[in-house]
Amino acid sequence: MNDELSVLIVDDDKSNRQVLKECISGMAQVLLAKNGAQAIEKSMSLLPDLIVLDIVMPDMDGFSVIETLRNRSQTQHIPIIFITGSDSEEVEMKGLKLGAVDVLSKPLHPGVVQARIYTQLQNVFQKRLLDALVHIDALTTIANRRQFDEVLEREWKNSLSLGTPLSLVILDVDYFKDYNDCYGHQAGDTVLKKIALSLKHGLEHTHGFIARIGGEEFAMILPNTPVEFAVEIVENAIKQVSDLQIAHQGSGCSSVITLSAGIHSMVAKNTSDNARAALELADRALFKAKESGRNQVVVADSVCLPA
Repeated sequence: MNDELSVLIVDDDKSNRQVLKECISGMAQVLLAKNGAQAIEKSMSLLPDLIVLDIVMPDMDGFSVIETLRNRSQTQHIPIIFITGSDSEEVEMKGLKLGAVDVLSKPLHPGVVQARIYTQLQNVFQKRLLDALVHIDALTTIANRRQFDEVLEREWKNSLSLGTPLSLVILDVDYFKDYNDCYGHQAGDTVLKKIALSLKHGLEHTHGFIARIGGEEFAMILPNTPVEFAVEIVENAIKQVSDLQIAHQGSGCSSVITLSAGIHSMVAKNTSDNARAALELADRALFKAKESGRNQVVVADSVCLPA
């Protein structure tokens, strides 16, 4: 797990930094800071997974660093272990009340340091795994609707602030109910996995995002992508799925599994409510694709979203 996690060591004493570095280097990437100002700057820019922080430092002590980090949204979640040379219960209580997760006492004992840091890194790693599972579709292992909504909100804000085009796409497996009726639900699940993998691979060389948003429906978010490029990306994605040559005797539009898609491209306007309205326009375009015979892409009519 050392390649995936990072620990910021904050101590004005060079020898202490070296001891801590030797204890941690086999478990995580090590970052160093020698004062409170550096600690805050590196915490904000590098977002370490764990901070090991000395309390007694010149200019800004560790308590002030903890308070500052806990009051900033980017860093308030980062666990902090503080180091103290005091045996005062008041010092320990103050650090814990400010939000530290553990205390290391000087002189530092490498075995104790390693054990306590390992415990905190395990907690971070397990939380990261749980967070990932919350955002992943269990069947296809691509993003789920929850993650899609979060990414849409973020990319909508980016489009709003930068004035860049954003394309939203909804894709649906053609005659999927008939496929399940003909081949069985287990075969249907296998098809959804193959389609998800194909769509994901199709976006590898773009900044696009793909999610399964329910049943046989998938959705793409294509940041900084005008409509003509969005159409090209989606048409290629549909062709790649068709090229899988998955037989579908129950289809009304092809002998193999195919997709229909609706696209809406725009520059974001104002609130996140408009993001939902934009997604609805993509959904309407998908409906038109189905009405027009399926296995095709339809672009939403140019409709101005409310300001």
